Amino acid sequence: MWHDSGTWIALGVSALFIGVGVALHRVFLHILQQPPQGDDKAPPHE
Repeated sequence: MWHDSGTWIALGVSALFIGVGVALHRVFLHILQQPPQGDDKAPPHE
């Protein structure tokens, strides 16, 4: 099983997806934890 190249490709792709998911999670948390900036807010409609 471990000598099959398909196994290593599947493990590599899975590890890549996990790494990208963790990175995106960290980026989203960093963006969401920033305080909102009031300068670029649109005025209320009513």
